[in-house]
Amino acid sequence: MSNFSHMEPRDDELLRKALQGDERAFRLLVERYEGTVAATVIGMLGRGPEAEDVGQEVFLRLYRSLDKFRGDAGLGTYLTRIAINQSIKSLKRQQTWSQRFVPWTTRNEFHGASQEDAERVEQSQLVTRALGRLKPDHRAVTVLRLMEGYSTKETAAILDVPEGTVMSRLSRAVSKLETVLRPEMEMNQ
Repeated sequence: MSNFSHMEPRDDELLRKALQGDERAFRLLVERYEGTVAATVIGMLGRGPEAEDVGQEVFLRLYRSLDKFRGDAGLGTYLTRIAINQSIKSLKRQQTWSQRFVPWTTRNEFHGASQEDAERVEQSQLVTRALGRLKPDHRAVTVLRLMEGYSTKETAAILDVPEGTVMSRLSRAVSKLETVLRPEMEMNQ
């Protein structure tokens, strides 16, 4: 006889309990998927209060739609789709590129850190700015495929587009990123 108290409850069990009003079950779902949601939203929006707001909105939307979740896709895929859609809406609401990103750590904050650490942060800032220059649908594909590691098929399912669309958007995004990043990389050589 298995000891259930030491086993991780499955998503469907937690969803059923959450739907019945079990707050602890919903909290466990949030804890299980908050990293996935955060990585997706930060990939789309950069770090900052807007990303935090969107991340919270994802779980609010899940809570409000518990009775509508059919389980056709895994819960992680479902939440990633909500995160992408909410991030795109946020991007469309913002009027200027500069509002999209809160600067990451600057070199001055790396006083005493290694040159390698400072260069890594600078490269991250550069990539974040380059991602900010992509169209939201191209950014979504780039984040899901290249940063989050989803397959073309999974990305297509999350975004509800054909696989060919994923591949063409990714191709255009990579081309744009190369164009944007090439001058910066040449300056740093």
